[in-house]
Amino acid sequence: MDIAARQRAGLMRAAIVTGPGHISVETRPLPEPGPGQVRVKLEGCGVCASNLTPWAGPDWMTFPTEAGGLGHEGWGIVDAMGPDVTGIRMGERVAALSYHAYATHDIADAAMVASLPKELDGKPFPGEPLGCAMNIFGRSNIERGQTVAIIGIGFLGSLLTRLAAAAGVRVIAISRRSYSLEVAREMGAAETIPMDDHWRIIERVKTLTDGKFCDRVIEAVGKQWPLDLAGELTKERGRLVIAGYHQDGPRQINMQLWNWRGLDVINAHEREPAVYIKGIRDAIEAVRQGRIDPQPLYTHVFPLERLDDALNTTRDRPDGFLKALVQYS
Repeated sequence: MDIAARQRAGLMRAAIVTGPGHISVETRPLPEPGPGQVRVKLEGCGVCASNLTPWAGPDWMTFPTEAGGLGHEGWGIVDAMGPDVTGIRMGERVAALSYHAYATHDIADAAMVASLPKELDGKPFPGEPLGCAMNIFGRSNIERGQTVAIIGIGFLGSLLTRLAAAAGVRVIAISRRSYSLEVAREMGAAETIPMDDHWRIIERVKTLTDGKFCDRVIEAVGKQWPLDLAGELTKERGRLVIAGYHQDGPRQINMQLWNWRGLDVINAHEREPAVYIKGIRDAIEAVRQGRIDPQPLYTHVFPLERLDDALNTTRDRPDGFLKALVQYS
């Protein structure tokens, strides 16, 4: 039974994580939107690295997940509306900030969907990570003529490299994979450095900046070493921006260094829904205008039934990987 037939029967397909590293794809009743909500017939969902810790099965994780759970980067067509919804049309194509998007359908608050223009028809649009890139860039307060180091060139780091280079700054991209460094150069990085040896990287950046280090450093990995490195590369009175998602435990910081250099330290993670959706709308406009082009960064595409492979690929990051999408047909 295809998606259209299931929908006529009031059914959908949804992935459920049944245990560490295991999924089941099941048929479930279609959810119905309540007041102020819409239902989105999803075309697909991006796979977020924040899923990887739950996927590994830490002590705090509860299995099975809710149907479609962990998925939050969906896009598709509005196919049902609850009462009191304004400003959205039936059949409109949208990016949705919802939380059960590893499924063919999901419910979203009407305030948490953003209309996609005709120019983006037929193109995937995982709004949440694109919006994150725009919000992080805004929090970085980057100004023309600065030197900016970006540590970690995955999907997010690639987009930030492009945004920063377009803003007229000198980008130093640092990543462990040669493929990622090639992408960084394509995105406009002036310098690329393999992330292999802590002190060698520091000396290289020191040389490139005539001993001053960087006006802005964006850490986009979410691990202890890149965070340590980020502090070392930030100049006196510079801004250290933490974009990596540090979800696997506490971190230590070199507070003596941070104090001595008088660093501004920005946690660029957002929790305000209005800020999230503004970032998504800003991303839509940036893509429409051609300021960023995320299409080449979607390197791996899987059907819903292979969500486990999509998550494992996101974890293992094989050569040529930047971003996985799960698409529904």
